Amino acid sequence: MASRLLRGAGVLAAQALRARGPSGAGAVRSMASRGGIPTDEEQATGLEREIMLAAQKGLDPYNMLPPKAASGTKEDPNLVPSITNKRIVGCICEEDNSTVIWFWLHKGEAQRCPSCGTHYKLVPHQLSH
Repeated sequence: MASRLLRGAGVLAAQALRARGPSGAGAVRSMASRGGIPTDEEQATGLEREIMLAAQKGLDPYNMLPPKAASGTKEDPNLVPSITNKRIVGCICEEDNSTVIWFWLHKGEAQRCPSCGTHYKLVPHQLSH
């Protein structure tokens, strides 16, 4: 059993040495090109690939990441993106609280959470198709 493992490791090392060009620089090869398991980047297509490429650039095209929290005052409300003129919002009023206070947020002026008074404002968001 151990000899098989050592032979297998030797074969992989030999392949790695052969993959180096005459300059000694290693050629970049993926597992999929050698019949192995492809990485997520190699296998992703369609919407998943779009999201992955955007995430590598530091973008959030479909608004999947949590929004940056503001102070929650009337002058600096938490901005809630929406593609419509209203959206339901959940507020966890205290850090150690397990209850979520749900309320509708409508387009226009900033609105307060009915329980803790934190301000939220709806902002338009365009989907990137």
